[in-house]
Amino acid sequence: VQLVESGGDSVEAGGSLTLSCKASGDISNYCMGWFRQAPGKEREGVARIATGSGNTYYADSVKGRFTISQDNAKNTVYLQMNSLKPEDTGIYYCAVRVCGSWSVRYWGQGTQVTVS
Repeated sequence: VQLVESGGDSVEAGGSLTLSCKASGDISNYCMGWFRQAPGKEREGVARIATGSGNTYYADSVKGRFTISQDNAKNTVYLQMNSLKPEDTGIYYCAVRVCGSWSVRYWGQGTQVTVS
């Protein structure tokens, strides 16, 4: 499956963005996730969603501000980001995960988010 992210932009602190991840095929049986990589730092898991149950999990740094959702009819995963902070700056990647973990099977190419 191929993943294409979009929606990255430059915003001021306190602003909002919604990232989209369009998959080339059916993702209804996949566990999905969003990751980010800040300059000079390792890539980290931000939010993930489980297939079937739709259960979600968030990194502590984004809990209460970010929301992950999945529209299987559109083969698309979203990341709604509110109350953005400068430390949210980075390249955001969509991924197909190994269910129950942050391990990744497929990566998207990433989209840049800059918060100033």
